[in-house]
Amino acid sequence: MKKLLLAAVAVGAISSGIGITQAADQLVLNRNAAIPFATLPDGVRFPEGITADPATGDIFVATFDFGPNANKLVRFSKNGHLSAIRDFGGTPLLGLDFDAARGKVYILNFGASKVQRIAADFDATTAVEDVATLPSIGAPGPRTVGNPDGSNDTITFGSNGFPAPNAMTFSRNGSLYVSDSFQGAIFRIDNVATCAKPCVVTTVVHDPLLATAGFPPFGANGIALNVNETALFIANTGDNRILKMDLATKVISVFTESVHGADGITFDNSGRLWVAANQGDQIVALNENGRVIAKLGEFQGINRDGTPNGLLFPASPVIVGDWIYVTNLALPLTGSPAEWETDVTRWTVSRIKLPKR
Repeated sequence: MKKLLLAAVAVGAISSGIGITQAADQLVLNRNAAIPFATLPDGVRFPEGITADPATGDIFVATFDFGPNANKLVRFSKNGHLSAIRDFGGTPLLGLDFDAARGKVYILNFGASKVQRIAADFDATTAVEDVATLPSIGAPGPRTVGNPDGSNDTITFGSNGFPAPNAMTFSRNGSLYVSDSFQGAIFRIDNVATCAKPCVVTTVVHDPLLATAGFPPFGANGIALNVNETALFIANTGDNRILKMDLATKVISVFTESVHGADGITFDNSGRLWVAANQGDQIVALNENGRVIAKLGEFQGINRDGTPNGLLFPASPVIVGDWIYVTNLALPLTGSPAEWETDVTRWTVSRIKLPKR
């Protein structure tokens, strides 16, 4: 009966015009997919941003901590061994990205509302370069939400005007796109590697779909360009959504719903969009139509050494070869003892083998 049902689904998909590739997609489930890659040094907490040097396999991790002198940029070798730490003091860090042509790690300094960069072979004293400061533009306009009974609710967003850079991605022409979680915006810096500093920051879109009244209280978060660079995909964490923005028209639409705590995102070479579902403690993959076609990893408790077993509040993914590397932020958002994150004493980076498509 199961085989007959799958055959019927495939025939229906082809006849409806979805196409043979879509019909071939199967849901991949692997609760044990996440395995340990690296453990942060004692006292270094809340790994959030992640990027990689594909040539060397080095993995770079940034921390989102609010303690004094707490934040670090950490480099691990391809074998998970600690190579270098650069201190960033009390300013929390979020997204990272890598400029392979120039050997630079780009950093979103959340605490300073800045885009920064540093040489990939940094040590404890390597200079950090300011690239640009995000502008204060306030909250977007209100959002009208329809109800099943035909009525509408209006969400009005407040903002203290604090620019909150969260994630970034490079385009092939050298532009850098940056999401702002609190102001509900996407910014762009053109020719980011060579522009005269401070570089000019352009507001691409300022839209209520990029803000949130949900939980966690972060709107526009992870961003990724599709292979043709015709669309920018955007995670809205508090709304549990992935959005899609047409780069020609700047129109934003909902690509998919109900990805619990959609955080960092990235495309693989086969066109799957991988999403860190930070409140679901898993990594999910979406196909071209926004359907979930893979659910990998889960939280399986706290190990004796204080590290999470599996995924706990996975925040950001990066793909190197056949592996997805993901930071386990394990951040206790409420401080309630109901949160497993309150039991973590050592923080980790996990990795997951990419399933074939």
